[in-house]
Amino acid sequence: MSFRIRLTIAMILSMLLIVVSSNIVIQRFLLNAQLEELRDKLKIVAQTAAVGVDPVVLKAIPLNKEGRNSPAYKSTADLLLRVRDNNQKIQYIYILTKTDKEGLWQFMVDIEPKNVKDKRAASPGDKYNAARFSKMLKAWDEACADKNIEVDEWGPSLSGYAPIRGADGKTIAVLGVDISASDYYATRHTVNVRSLLVFFIGVLLSLVVGVLMSIYITAPINALVEGTKRVSLGDLQHKVVVKRKDEIGQLATSFNKMAGDLDSAREQNSNYFYGVIKALVRTVEAKDKYTRGHSERVAEYAVGIAAKMGFLGRDIDLIRQTAILHDIGKIGIQDDILNKSGALTDEERATINHHPQIGEEIILPVAASPQMAAIIRGHHERYDGTGYPDHLKADNINIFSQIISVADAYDAMTSTRAYRKARSRDAALVEIKKGHGTQFDPKVVDAFLALVDDEVRVIRT
Repeated sequence: MSFRIRLTIAMILSMLLIVVSSNIVIQRFLLNAQLEELRDKLKIVAQTAAVGVDPVVLKAIPLNKEGRNSPAYKSTADLLLRVRDNNQKIQYIYILTKTDKEGLWQFMVDIEPKNVKDKRAASPGDKYNAARFSKMLKAWDEACADKNIEVDEWGPSLSGYAPIRGADGKTIAVLGVDISASDYYATRHTVNVRSLLVFFIGVLLSLVVGVLMSIYITAPINALVEGTKRVSLGDLQHKVVVKRKDEIGQLATSFNKMAGDLDSAREQNSNYFYGVIKALVRTVEAKDKYTRGHSERVAEYAVGIAAKMGFLGRDIDLIRQTAILHDIGKIGIQDDILNKSGALTDEERATINHHPQIGEEIILPVAASPQMAAIIRGHHERYDGTGYPDHLKADNINIFSQIISVADAYDAMTSTRAYRKARSRDAALVEIKKGHGTQFDPKVVDAFLALVDDEVRVIRT
């Protein structure tokens, strides 16, 4: 058997081993990622629904079978029905509270499930053995979700839970949402099919690449291997130097061209990404004629503040890009809420206040910098800890989020909106100064005021 054939076989077997092992790892990773995504979504839905439940109304529900007919039950049930209907995968949604017996809970509200044959629902006061599920017990203190499929008398499901707190901050009940095990198994089946497809493609590529590389093995192969390693690590400007005019030389030339094309493609993709996101931002602003140009103006203010604070280079680029995208989450908010001319209801305000998380979710998978999503999430946090969504305080808030917060507030106040006229520059500056050390980081406010002073001097001269 010739060396070429033996080398081909060895390379093909090696590549197949890599494909198989990597496919197993990727499959396991994807399955875990899908399950974690389901768990995170369940927690978010449960938390969002729990925030919407009125604890006073909830406490007014009689814990007996007649409780279903009470106005308090119907009001709470209507809320849960809306949550369920807005989340297609949710089959069960309910509220439980503790009894005097450890681990034994009782239903307060239970909505009839959808897409199942058994439509039975528990009545207020019906007991439930919560001790079987550690995550449900843990939910009395914090939002959480089952790690695996759990089985009770309603069947196998994956559940998310969130505490419902009273005005004093103490938990009075737990809201739970369930999806059926079939949804999880369907997701797992999809991952398995995709993994199998990747496996067969990997096998095919292993055969082709193994044969080709065995044919072109020569002395300069080490240079090509090194070049491959460098490119795989992201160094797309690396060049393989092979001073020959035969097939290996042509391969080296092609390799260098490929790396250059990839480098150009990466830059084009990055530009395309920001172009698309900017278009989305304009789409958001187009919903309300009063906010057109808002993101660009916020970006200019934010860049000016950052420069005053001594930030340079990549930091300036990052804050400009992020400031332009800071309100991208509003694309997920209904037009009638965004454009409402009157006062917002508590529910509408909660919906509006959710746009930083929506923006984070949109940007996170495609952000050029891992900081970008975090900055967008935190641009409505307040220095004194009373902001949203995470109630971060002082230096726990990303400094770029705090810069965008000041720029955003100033432009919002000096722009006409559907519900009010624009304030004057001086009036807006008074409000910014009022927020010094409460709503805003003092260092950022000082830098902004210095920036405004510089602009005034330029105008006067």
